[in-house]
Formats: sequence, structure tokens, C-alpha cells
Amino acid sequence: MMHVRRFRPVVALFAILTALVLVATDADARAGRGMSIGSRGARSFNTTPPTATAPSGGTTLQRTTAQPGPTTGAPSPGLFGGAFNRPGLFGGLLGGFLGAGLLGLLFGHGLFGGMGGIASIFGLLLQIMLVVFVARLIWGWWQRRQTPAYAGGPMLHNTSPSYESQGGYAGTGGTAGGAVSLGPSDYDTFERLLGEIEIAYGAEDLNALRQHATPEMVSYLAEELAKNTSNGVVNRISDVKLLQGDLAEAWREGDAEYATVAMRYALKDTYVERASGRVVEGDPEHPTEATELWTFWRTHGGAWLLSAIQQPR
Repeated sequence: MMHVRRFRPVVALFAILTALVLVATDADARAGRGMSIGSRGARSFNTTPPTATAPSGGTTLQRTTAQPGPTTGAPSPGLFGGAFNRPGLFGGLLGGFLGAGLLGLLFGHGLFGGMGGIASIFGLLLQIMLVVFVARLIWGWWQRRQTPAYAGGPMLHNTSPSYESQGGYAGTGGTAGGAVSLGPSDYDTFERLLGEIEIAYGAEDLNALRQHATPEMVSYLAEELAKNTSNGVVNRISDVKLLQGDLAEAWREGDAEYATVAMRYALKDTYVERASGRVVEGDPEHPTEATELWTFWRTHGGAWLLSAIQQPR
């Protein structure tokens, strides 16, 4: 009986972590899986300016083939760099807890204080995971609370006066940028590409993705689709609808033009078992919402292509 009581906290914590993992996984479906990937030219390692749609701006790129240049002054995270390699909310929070020995105080003597050996180490790891997941959920909730209510139509060029008032046409900061003139047709294109790229990803249509994204982005998306195949699932996406969007920055580098736009959109997003067609994750009837910053690239006068996706900070 004593052994059963000692392991009750383990069972309870596993239940909590399982629920949190499911929530996080559902939020990280869709094209890009909720990561920050791709390249933004000379601004690949720069902070993305805040907008009404993404008040905190965008996170740094976790995966990119871009190399830091003399204008960035930032070390490259590498092709497989991740969120835990950069200082931030979770890195600083956990580092402070562990470095100062406060993690144990936070939990009294720890949820697994009476155990020894491997069980104690396992308990410590679970405590760390719990802190990370709870902090992540609280941070996401806080960001959603700070996002202003949408007060315009669905079109990018109608949702915010920031296109004219923030000087976004000419870009912000840096030495590589020149003036870029964007008009209603460009914003219509960004909205159209959002839907076409998400639908193509859900249909596992690499040919369509190649027509709408840079080779680097196609390689990342193809890798995700291969993982889905290995796991025996398909990420079905439908009913993509832009809810709010505004321009973060637009600039020119030589013959290339870039535009980063923050977009909040809704979509139906599910994982379906390949063999049976059974929905294993997500709600096929009710859409979910996501906010991301998409960067588009083109040669002067050419067609816009998706070159990066960033998550809001």
C-alpha cells in the first residue's frame, strides 16, 4: 500500500503532462509545425518589428540556411538550431531555477523527494518538463490577451492603417534595404498564398509547394511530410481564412525584394490515420486559429514566394 501511495504523484503528473503535450502538439500542426524556419535575406537574424497582429514581433529563426553577414552581427544558430539554444523566457527561467537551486524550493522537497536513485532523477526531469509546459501555456495565453480585437475586414490591405503610418513600404532599419512599393494586389497575393500553401501542404502536393515557396522552405515542408508518412498519418488542412493581417517590414536587397507580414488566420487542422482515415488528432468540424509572420521574397517584378515562417514572441 505504501508503494502505491508513493507512486500516485507519478501517475498524476503523467496525466498532466500528457494533456499538455496533446495541447502543444495540436497547436504545432499545419505547415511549419509552429516553428520559425526559412530565410529573410540580410535580416534573417534581426528582430521582426511588432505589429497590431503580432504585438511582440517574431521569434528568431530556428532553422535557416542563411549565413550571418556584416550587417547582422549575430551568430548563426545552424541548420538545426532550436529554441533551447537561445536565451529567452524559458532558458532564463529554467537557468535561474536550476542555477540558484530554487527548483526544489518551488516544489517543497520535490514531488519525488522520498525516492532515490533513478526515480529521483526521473522526478526532477518531470518537474522541469512541467515548468516548461506550464510556462509556455501561460505565455501563449498572455500573448493572446494582449492582441487587439480585430476591427477590420479580412483583407490584408484593409485591416490596419499601419501600412501607411508605420512607413512599412520603405522597410525599417538595416543598411541593405531600399524602398519597396507594395499595393493592394501584393496584399491580395499574400492572402492567396497563405491559403494555397496550407492547402497544398495538407494535400502533400510538393509540386504546388514548389510553385509558391523557395527551395529552402520546400525542403523543410517536405521533411515534415516525410515524418507524417513515417508516422502513418496525414495532416489534413481545409477552410483556411485570413482574419487579420498587417505589414511588419518591406525592403530590397539588390534585385531581391522582401515583405514580412503578420497574419492571424483560421483553419480546420487534423491528423488522419492513413490506413483507416480515422481522425487521430484535431477537430474536423471546428476551425482553430494561429498567428504567424510570413516573409515573402521575389526578384524585382517577379512572383512572390514564401521564404520564411516565424512564430510570434
